[in-house]
Amino acid sequence: MITDTLYERYLGLIAGRVGMTRRRAECFLRLWLYLLAKAAYQQGQALPAPLAQLTLPPGWVECSCGEAADVFYSDRERGSDRAAGMMLDKLAALGLIRKTFDGNTTQIAIVELPELQAPPTAIAIADIEPDDFDPRCDAIPIANLLAQNYNWLNRNTDAVPYRIANILRDWAEQYSQGFRVLRRCDNQNPLGFYALYPTQRESEIKFFEPPSQGLHLSQVASEDPFKMALPGDRQCRSVFVRSFVIHPSHLNDQRSRFVQDAQQRLVAMQQDFPNLMDMYTLVIHPSYADLAAALGFQATHADPKLPLQWMYQAVDRFVAMDVSTALKQI
Repeated sequence: MITDTLYERYLGLIAGRVGMTRRRAECFLRLWLYLLAKAAYQQGQALPAPLAQLTLPPGWVECSCGEAADVFYSDRERGSDRAAGMMLDKLAALGLIRKTFDGNTTQIAIVELPELQAPPTAIAIADIEPDDFDPRCDAIPIANLLAQNYNWLNRNTDAVPYRIANILRDWAEQYSQGFRVLRRCDNQNPLGFYALYPTQRESEIKFFEPPSQGLHLSQVASEDPFKMALPGDRQCRSVFVRSFVIHPSHLNDQRSRFVQDAQQRLVAMQQDFPNLMDMYTLVIHPSYADLAAALGFQATHADPKLPLQWMYQAVDRFVAMDVSTALKQI
């Protein structure tokens, strides 16, 4: 009903609201589109395809929990009607919808959100450029961005942003050359982040153990399972992509550029670590699995308990890759 670019832009705006996760934002946006289409069908009207922008469905629209389950879980194993009902309750508690039940049917109305009613051209923001990570100014906003990525994996996320911010600052004190952000040029706010983490030889064995043991940012364990190598360490052969995330509203239009920046930064890091050969990463959020695969990362070891797997790519092949061509398949 709407283009992928417009969908991601709306999704990013919704996910940025207090209390929202990407999953809740996806459910809300799907519900909005469904109610809009259902109301138009009931009134015998045809919606333009694709829509130029979202408009509010007219008033209350009947929507059962079974219908909501079909809408919410269309791209995965179908969730229960009860789970869909709980999601509707959550969206109502967040002030996104109004819900009423008369004993027989459930009716839903979308709450008007001013930030989503402006035309798409009016919500375009300033230029965005890759820049060095500034631990003094960037740690907190990046920690909150990363925490959204971990929400689907770790349900207890109350202290995650605080932990992540401190960990990022600790890492940057040791070696910050592998940390970069996507930065707005007007207010300097970061909208994306990656961390290329040079790994000591003694930690390499961790890449062949269950992936859940390699988590640190989202876990409560105080000790990092991976030790950072320092410049001049000729024994360092591996770099761990510990994070690669872009705000959902800019993922499609900025990922190629940000990956190319990572290529350049990795080449520069080879001056400090001349024997870098191997790249490893964990795809923390499913939305990045296609990106990793398009960049040539191969799955190696899967986790027996969590939906995680180690992925590997050779450094030489990554830095030589034509990123623009590789990402056309996504």
